[in-house]
Amino acid sequence: MKLKIQYIGLGKMGLNMIERLLEKGYEVSAFDVSEEAKKKAQIVGAQVFDSVEKLVRSKESPRLIWIMVPHKFVDDVLEKITPILDHGDTVIDGGNSPYKESIRRAKELKEKKINFLDVGVSGGPGGARNGASLMVGGKKEDYEKYEELFKDLSVPEGYGHMGDHGAGHFVKMVHNGIEYGMMQAIAEGFAIMKESPLHLNLTKIAEVYDRGTVIESRLISWLGKAFREEGEDLKKISGKISHSGEGLWTVETAKELGISVPVINDALQFRIDSQEGPSYTGQIVSALRNQFGGHEVKEK
Repeated sequence: MKLKIQYIGLGKMGLNMIERLLEKGYEVSAFDVSEEAKKKAQIVGAQVFDSVEKLVRSKESPRLIWIMVPHKFVDDVLEKITPILDHGDTVIDGGNSPYKESIRRAKELKEKKINFLDVGVSGGPGGARNGASLMVGGKKEDYEKYEELFKDLSVPEGYGHMGDHGAGHFVKMVHNGIEYGMMQAIAEGFAIMKESPLHLNLTKIAEVYDRGTVIESRLISWLGKAFREEGEDLKKISGKISHSGEGLWTVETAKELGISVPVINDALQFRIDSQEGPSYTGQIVSALRNQFGGHEVKEK
């Protein structure tokens, strides 16, 4: 028999994850502040509650609660549910939280004899629906207890125990920092080709780059898709690039550790500067963010 899991947060990632779990036979109950999100969850088969307190009280201990909300709201959720939880319950934070916050939360919950796992999730909404990559931090015995869950949510072999509390979110943070640099390099290269006097077919170049070259990747594949959907000039895509925090956290952590990260730092600074100076390079980065994460990047 599959696990019963209580899910808090039904955004693009959360809703897709619970739909995947329901298909795999899990009993899922859920909550979100959005009425529309709750309706969608109900349609796919989840039992929905109108408060986190009612959600938690609906199941007996030992409970498994997966939190999938923006990091600035995690403490708010914990403040509401912790007084209701029992010894031996397990809380999983699957969002992109700062790793030091995850270490603190694990310590605070341990004092109440509540287990905690921090899980970095990569793959965007598509991965959440069809199989993501999961980076798990926490006590090894807690990871092993729920390993079947991580296996069911991930692509084949796409999950693992990264280390103690905070390790999952730390590894995901660095992943996103690397992602900043990779996206920036791709965008700069294609910006050079667009400005060349050779009248290059950027869509075809992206297709060829994605067939056996050293830089073949999902990012290159997504760029080709963006060109096909939006046109090579990307006129409808904004050159102002948002950043969700993990790149900044990576740079700050590198400074603390005395590690030089000029590529990631420059990619982060480019995003900050793009707010005042949008460019074709920025449009490519924005298009990529839209392809894998569903971020809104249309020119306003």
